[in-house]
Amino acid sequence: MTSAIKSKAKVVAPMPLDVTPRELADEILKDLRYRVGKDASVATSYDWLAASIKAVRDRIVDRWINSTKQAYEAQAKRVYYLSLEFLIGRLMRDAFSNLGMMETIREALELLDVDLDVIAQLEPDAALGNGGLGRLAACFMESMATVGVPSHGYGIRYVNGMFRQEISDGQQVELPETWLDHGNPWEFERRERSFEIGFGGSVEAAEVQDGLVERHVWKPSEHVLAVAYDTPVVGWRGNRVNTLRLWSSMPVDPILLDKFNAGDHVGALEESNKADALSRVLYPADSHKAGQELRLRQEYFFSSASLQDILQRHLSQYGELRSLPDKAAIHLNDTHPAVSVVELMRLLIDVHGIEFDEAWDMTKRTFAYTNHTLLPEALESWPVPLFERLLPRHMQLVYEINAQILLEARATGNFDDGQISRISLIQEDGERRVRMGNLAFVGSHSINGVSALHTDLMKETVFADLHKLYPDRINNKTNGITPRRWLFQCNEGLTGLVREAIGARFLDDFEALAELDKFASDKAFVEKFAAAKRVNKQRLAQVAAERLGVKVDPSALFDIQIKRIHEYKRQLLNIIEAVALYDQIRSHPERDWVPRVKFFGGKAAPSYYNAKLIIRLINDVAKVVNRDPSVRGLLKIAFMPNYNVSLAEIMMPAADLSEQISTAGMEASGTGNMKFALNGALTIGTLDGANVEMQEHVGEDNILIFGLTAQEVAERRANGYKPRDVIESSPELSQALSAISSGVFSPHEPGRYRELIDGIYNSDWFMVAADFDSYAATQRKADVWWTDSPLWYTKAIHNVARMAWFSSDRTIREYAREIWNVRV
Repeated sequence: MTSAIKSKAKVVAPMPLDVTPRELADEILKDLRYRVGKDASVATSYDWLAASIKAVRDRIVDRWINSTKQAYEAQAKRVYYLSLEFLIGRLMRDAFSNLGMMETIREALELLDVDLDVIAQLEPDAALGNGGLGRLAACFMESMATVGVPSHGYGIRYVNGMFRQEISDGQQVELPETWLDHGNPWEFERRERSFEIGFGGSVEAAEVQDGLVERHVWKPSEHVLAVAYDTPVVGWRGNRVNTLRLWSSMPVDPILLDKFNAGDHVGALEESNKADALSRVLYPADSHKAGQELRLRQEYFFSSASLQDILQRHLSQYGELRSLPDKAAIHLNDTHPAVSVVELMRLLIDVHGIEFDEAWDMTKRTFAYTNHTLLPEALESWPVPLFERLLPRHMQLVYEINAQILLEARATGNFDDGQISRISLIQEDGERRVRMGNLAFVGSHSINGVSALHTDLMKETVFADLHKLYPDRINNKTNGITPRRWLFQCNEGLTGLVREAIGARFLDDFEALAELDKFASDKAFVEKFAAAKRVNKQRLAQVAAERLGVKVDPSALFDIQIKRIHEYKRQLLNIIEAVALYDQIRSHPERDWVPRVKFFGGKAAPSYYNAKLIIRLINDVAKVVNRDPSVRGLLKIAFMPNYNVSLAEIMMPAADLSEQISTAGMEASGTGNMKFALNGALTIGTLDGANVEMQEHVGEDNILIFGLTAQEVAERRANGYKPRDVIESSPELSQALSAISSGVFSPHEPGRYRELIDGIYNSDWFMVAADFDSYAATQRKADVWWTDSPLWYTKAIHNVARMAWFSSDRTIREYAREIWNVRV
């Protein structure tokens, strides 16, 4: 007979945050010796970085454990946020600032002759995302911790993630982003939280009675392990710490010894290499079949691991699964985790023995889905043969769900054959494909857009028929950004100035920022605001000089467009207008031109030919313009390579003019527009995405709107738009396009951009020609505003003051109240 030994755990008080610099310095030295294994006399900057993080991380861990315990004991409903991207950037300043320890750590390191700013620059940007979708997920995780929502983020721990971008001869070169070279002191490996993930194989019927199949058994032919790595996410003031759980793939059998011993050394590692690929790169190129298959494998890998983890956690606390919708809100960030809908059905039915109808009801009440795009190609779909080969049981369930949905639609009598076809989870015209957007929609109780315009268009376009079938599901949750990262940390000068003017309340209640509005016409404050902006511009000018060898004048208007390179975001419109401006400056030197620096930054998908060509065009134009003495320095162009969160934190505070110029009706929301405005930039943009709501909040007099509306774009496309006629009626546009097409900026390859420009003449799907004259005229309006410096900065201050509503704290409270049913 054995006896159980029980021990009562000693309650450990959290480490204090009000530690003195001397005490913290001693802790850093101790961590340097015993956890890094170095003496101060031989420690490198990387060693000091690791020791500093670990000293503060201990305080985070205390609050992390307590937050988890409190949620468990209160039986609080948890939010599980599934996203293929989390563009978290550097975490050091984020964590130190949110704990209120930034000055303490700075002074502690000074006592050790270490410069915080120097070692902070060594922390790599986590390569876990590409653009707005991933950065939104990161802002949401921080806001959930800040407002008190118990949550887990789930994604993939990419070893290389999104590529590191270099520019060679004006062209984008993709290199591996080796962000884990020095380890990651923020993460905790949880080897005990490992789950087996299957692919391929066959489905067998079991327990057949009276000719009816009672149970299905999936027998995968391949298996990999998903191993959890946890990173704490610190909320403001450290009151709550949530978890970002990322999955790393490992082989079940690291090496096949029989093959190795037989001399097949490559074959012996085949399983290991296939597993390694799953968590190696974000968004493998899907222009070929192998890339498509890897992408689907990644999405199922992290979705299955996350759901298995969620169900295991729920069972360990409640002992049954029927209460899952009441205790767990699972949120799908775009279509990447949409396969979770059928995976949860498989787990509930095949593993836990719940009947289909009850499982489907539970699934719909548990899931919610955020749509981020109206672009058909971005609403993922997978070839049926590929889906069925990799996930045969899931294909069965897709057909079963689809039958129920289509029979339901047909029974209403309100849908014709065309509408039924569009509602179907299976695309039948052309190659048969599984529509992941439709699957996410039917499997969720809530589908939200991310701006008012986007949500309205979603009801009218991509989900019009599904909205007709389920009219109560679509709702709007306009995006937001975390002010901790995008003001307090990246713009200390402006933060201090605001605090001096209105007091510190806005740090905890961001809506109080509105009180700054009354200082917009205060001459002394305007002058201080301009001075703070100039410091930020000087910093960016220094970075441009160091990285590009381009010297720019901080007193010039800094005109910045930084975002993913895509034709609908219209970096092409921007650079064509720059060419037109270049021609005008040379042709009319007598005019009083406003000195302007046009900054660009962003990555193009490796297989997106036109996007990469636009990058090359920007660099080719820059090479000519920046070296032309006749311009007299009045126009400079700079493409900043390897755009990431850390570079954004330098560029956004330095911007005078924010380019948000997407073709109307194509940008779901945007969050860069919010970050720029919060940092005192004026927006030049179309009435697209959240620009519409920004105009409502900042006022029409404080934003530069141009171009066609979404409705006008749709009408032009429907009524036989002829771009050639538009081009020929605009001398500036015609001349600029001719210069680019004829090789003025590519003399060694005159035809380099001919096809790109021909696309504008022949179709102009993205309305570059249609909006050019309006855009160019609005740029000249910006020049007029800029020449009246007090007027410009008054408008900029209004923008800052009126951006409080665009906090991700507000967005998360809306999600919690209206979608997740979580009390905050």
